Amino acid sequence: MAKRKRRSPRPLQVEASYPPVVPGLLSPTRRIPAEIKRPPYALTGQPPPANSSLVRTPEELAAMRRTGAAAAEILLRAGEAVRPGVTTDEIDRLVHDSAIEAGGYPSPLNYRGFPKSVCTSVNEVICHGIPDSRPLADGDIVNIDVTFYREGVHGDTSATFLVGDVAAESVMLVEVTLESLDRAIAALGPGAMVRDIGRAIESHAMKHRLGVVREFIGHGVGTEFHSGLQIPHYHDRRLAIPLEYGTTFTIEPMLTLGSPDAAMWDDEWTAVTIDGSRTAQFEHTLVMGENGAERLTVTESGECAHDLVRAAVLSR
Repeated sequence: MAKRKRRSPRPLQVEASYPPVVPGLLSPTRRIPAEIKRPPYALTGQPPPANSSLVRTPEELAAMRRTGAAAAEILLRAGEAVRPGVTTDEIDRLVHDSAIEAGGYPSPLNYRGFPKSVCTSVNEVICHGIPDSRPLADGDIVNIDVTFYREGVHGDTSATFLVGDVAAESVMLVEVTLESLDRAIAALGPGAMVRDIGRAIESHAMKHRLGVVREFIGHGVGTEFHSGLQIPHYHDRRLAIPLEYGTTFTIEPMLTLGSPDAAMWDDEWTAVTIDGSRTAQFEHTLVMGENGAERLTVTESGECAHDLVRAAVLSR
């Protein structure tokens, strides 16, 4: 789940996705069993001020590896359920039940009042789409953003999936967005700084004439869902902020076929491209190691939902 930043001043022109996504009906709030440990905001909806260390202790990092692996498993299950006719509410139910089955809490639920257990962002929805009764249609793309809380820490990961027979332009968008995340992670060698992330993402996006969303960014994550560390996905040379050993954070680039500028629905959560063009996002939780950044949101066997998407793209 992304942090909010500022808008880009540089619009592009592209044909809007059609038909536009419209809100569906919301199902009742899903219940959490009493034995599941809840994050501090679960009852009130308001997280406490972000004041934890950006660097994890060995014990916290071990918990984040286990929690990240579980989040990766949940996202894999959700991705395997994507097909035409499935509603985003059904995906929410699957993620909710999978989180409880894994002994944890779906982090988005009641975070600042968010009403569901996962974010599902379809076509022109940039991020924070609320699952509802809308069925996925042949040709859609959908980002599923899973965050899982267990052992006092969060694991945050997302992928954009192809729904049925997707047009070549949208397949390219999904492929390049995933590549931009991979390039950003690869850029984080010893001595890496925050600005290296945005440079890698923006340079790759520009080669393919894609926009980079500026209003929503990556963030520190660990004992808090969102810590004070901000990770823009565009290049800003002023961000000469070292990524210390043991720092945990997300990278979650959002690229667009048209303008990266965002508008907000009346629900105050669903962010859409202002020109209606399609958008894609991929995300990992990472820890900065001695020789580079390590992905924490992979299964114990090293798999993740991004592999499903790569296979789907290659099959086109």
